[in-house]
Amino acid sequence: MDHDHSYKLLFSHAEMVADLLRGFVREDWVQQLDFDSLEKVNGSYVADDLREREDDVIWRVRWGREWLYVYLLIEFQSTVDRYMAVRILAYLGLLYQDLVRTGRLAADGRLPPVLPIVLYNGSRRWDAPQEIADFIVPVPGGLETYRPHLRYFLLDEGRYAESELAPLRNLAAALFRLENSRTPQDVERVLAALVTWLRAPEQTSLRRAFTVWLKRVFLPGKMPGVELGNINDLQEVQNMLAERVTEWTKEWKHQGWLEGLEEGRQEGRREGCREGEAALLLRLLELRFGPLDETHRGRVSQADADTLLKWGERVLTATSVEDVFKA
Repeated sequence: MDHDHSYKLLFSHAEMVADLLRGFVREDWVQQLDFDSLEKVNGSYVADDLREREDDVIWRVRWGREWLYVYLLIEFQSTVDRYMAVRILAYLGLLYQDLVRTGRLAADGRLPPVLPIVLYNGSRRWDAPQEIADFIVPVPGGLETYRPHLRYFLLDEGRYAESELAPLRNLAAALFRLENSRTPQDVERVLAALVTWLRAPEQTSLRRAFTVWLKRVFLPGKMPGVELGNINDLQEVQNMLAERVTEWTKEWKHQGWLEGLEEGRQEGRREGCREGEAALLLRLLELRFGPLDETHRGRVSQADADTLLKWGERVLTATSVEDVFKA
């Protein structure tokens, strides 16, 4: 089971979608949504040209008397899709065609609003334009009137710091914390919270979805070769992690550094010598200390090769990211 399918399973639960909207779409209109009305929409629909879309996660929720559609596109490519806005435009066109065909329209015959969300979990920070109009050459003289406008909402999980996510009693934030975790101890803390939050019998399905993701996707990526066949519940994952925390910490760090070095090498081949060294240092810093703020990222991107080498040597012994950059 890959990342995309396991995330689709998680976000097939209304609690996950509600917490995603409440916790991360920080706009006033979200407070007007009736989350009790959340209803999953069949994401497999056929356009006029018979092409199918089966990987979408689509929900609708009452906003006053009308419905708001939430279109969740899960994106776990190793590289940023610069033209994601073009893909979103095409996908929403197919969705609107389906809504017209099936008569799921507003009371006055108009189309319902759609919030397109791109959920991204790559190691490189997302830097692609989010507005389709930014890709179209502006032409003066009135032609710009016909330029389409469509913006998607981006959730780049790696941009969220632990200090921002940890205070939230939010299932989506817990998922992001697990993805951003650097040690087994980080995972233990989040699992303890999830075990408490998902105790109710009616949450059995969501608890199982988290367990499936941890067992089949997350932990095998961190701990290749470890047998996880007997784990069937979040409490069992937490217990096993606690029993083997010392052994796992060593293997976890080893695996993380290997992945970081390989990604850095690939980035270096793509971008050239100095740029590649900067990309490698950023990757190692994030593996050691977690997501970096824009100030630290900016210092790395502007440093010369000698400075990058000096900072790189400090990564292994520094106790904080500030120690790496000290004079």
